[in-house]
Amino acid sequence: MLQLYSRLEFFLGTAILLIITGLVFVAAVMRFFGTPLIWSVDMAQLLFIWLCFIGATRALRQRAHLGVDLFVQKLPFGARRWLETVLAVVVIAFLGVLAVKGTELTMKNIERQFGDSGLSYAWVTIAVPVGSVLLAASIIANLVQSWRSADTLVFDRNSPGPEAVADPSPSPERA
Repeated sequence: MLQLYSRLEFFLGTAILLIITGLVFVAAVMRFFGTPLIWSVDMAQLLFIWLCFIGATRALRQRAHLGVDLFVQKLPFGARRWLETVLAVVVIAFLGVLAVKGTELTMKNIERQFGDSGLSYAWVTIAVPVGSVLLAASIIANLVQSWRSADTLVFDRNSPGPEAVADPSPSPERA
């Protein structure tokens, strides 16, 4: 199921990026010929907001966001996992606030028109609560994966974390 979601997310992100590129290109060409398409820039901005949340969710799920882990890498694996859990709870709480406030903002902007497109501005603001929920789901999935991985990985006491090798035989510590 997660692989299907990942493929759908990648396809959607790619499609949105292609549409944004096409809209900006067509807008530039039409402006050159003296017939600007004002709505195309608005649509590109709207799609870019959604693309940012889709990309952030994908990067978070793949643990591809930049981070400074100089001190964290010096902690033992168990401490790192607990630190990850605490930070995940803090970030999920923040995303929850964003989702609630974003929903309130969306409800206030239903009647507001988005530029010259004729669309409701709610299509822009609803990206915040939807994106927050998707980001929170990715954090929870990563956390579950982190806690489950300890049971199937070999631990080397001399390394800062588990090796990415499955343990084929039971160790004396597990027996």
